Amino acid sequence: MALASQSPRVEHPYESDRPHGMLAEMTDDTSRILASNLLDEADLAIEGSLRPHTLEEYIGQREVKANLSVLLAAARGRGEAADHVLLYGPPGLGKTTLATIIARELGVNIRYTSGPAIERPGDLAAILTALDERDVLFIDEIHRLSRTVEEILYPAMEDYALDVMIGKGPSARSLRLSLKAFTVVGATTRAGRISGPLRDRFGATYRLDFYDEDDLAAIVDRSARILGVAIEPAAARAIARRGRGTPRIVNRLLKRVRDHAEVHGTGRVDRAIADEAMRRMEIDDEGLDSTDRKLLAAIVQKFGSGPVGVQALAAVLSEEVETIEDVYEPFLLRLAFLDRTPQGRIATEAARQHLAGLGFEIPPPRRPEAEMPSLWEPGTGSDRPGEVGLGRLPGDIRFERDGLVVVIPLATMLLVSVVLTIVLSIVGRGK
Repeated sequence: MALASQSPRVEHPYESDRPHGMLAEMTDDTSRILASNLLDEADLAIEGSLRPHTLEEYIGQREVKANLSVLLAAARGRGEAADHVLLYGPPGLGKTTLATIIARELGVNIRYTSGPAIERPGDLAAILTALDERDVLFIDEIHRLSRTVEEILYPAMEDYALDVMIGKGPSARSLRLSLKAFTVVGATTRAGRISGPLRDRFGATYRLDFYDEDDLAAIVDRSARILGVAIEPAAARAIARRGRGTPRIVNRLLKRVRDHAEVHGTGRVDRAIADEAMRRMEIDDEGLDSTDRKLLAAIVQKFGSGPVGVQALAAVLSEEVETIEDVYEPFLLRLAFLDRTPQGRIATEAARQHLAGLGFEIPPPRRPEAEMPSLWEPGTGSDRPGEVGLGRLPGDIRFERDGLVVVIPLATMLLVSVVLTIVLSIVGRGK
């Protein structure tokens, strides 16, 4: 059987000494230091050296670690391939790191690839047939696998078999090839886009959550030791606070702070050096960069704190709607600086106070239009003691006698007239 050639890949730095360590080449824009899904080759090289090697070294995600340790210990004790594992969550939380740890804990090789890199069934067949017994296949962005590739993956995951078609037309026949037992570790940032049949074939599914400040500070300390950076606890805490709950971001910030300390200081990172480096990078105490503040300022200053449609906001910022929704808004929503409503985006009072503290001019919020009074809520139509009514509109009839005021709402009179009209029409038809 002729297998299609694989797409070009670069070797993963973490597994440079292993024959199966491959990763699809990435070409994302690296313009935003606080974007958790942006990586270049330099980041990959350094991040590979910072990755923990075992579950014990892995910081955070305690429940995931506990469940994984049981799964891996059981598989290792039986000498079998572990169940297929699905990891999902926002980018930069350690899905690739956990996949590598799974392979190391099992003592097997790992093969790296991604959903977009597997374009044809032949690409997947070439990867699967090259796996050794109990090897780990890591598929990043697994939700982007094509439907035809998924159909090949189903029997491979369930029965360790590969169904291929030989020939064409009436003479075509199906051939089943046996595969060595292996483990698929899938990673995705959008679990909802994975088809149901594929999701059901994973024996263990874990969600990775954002890290708290204590765990991020511990990650900064560990990374600083590996990089040979002298850092004070207060400086590590300052970096962790601006890390948006993401290890990838705090490691990137640590490298930039280290550069600043070496150029403008003695090389030691203290709180003053960390704050000065963040100021030069235009990152405030809440972890917002200039683009985040520009988005909030546009809502507050140009649209009276909202609501404003995302299309109008994208036009003002000269950004794509998808960029605003996928890159900028998630962190602002987590901070409760932004609300999404059916009418549009609204800057919260916390966002207004944050911008005011940074020296932004904060105009009064746009006043909502007065709501129409309810026609059927008792007491809403009266502003005088002793007045009885269901609601008040222009044209309401008002009677006053012996201190008692009675209001007949216009809506009631209209309803009565409609009912009488219907009754009279029915009676007329009966005659």
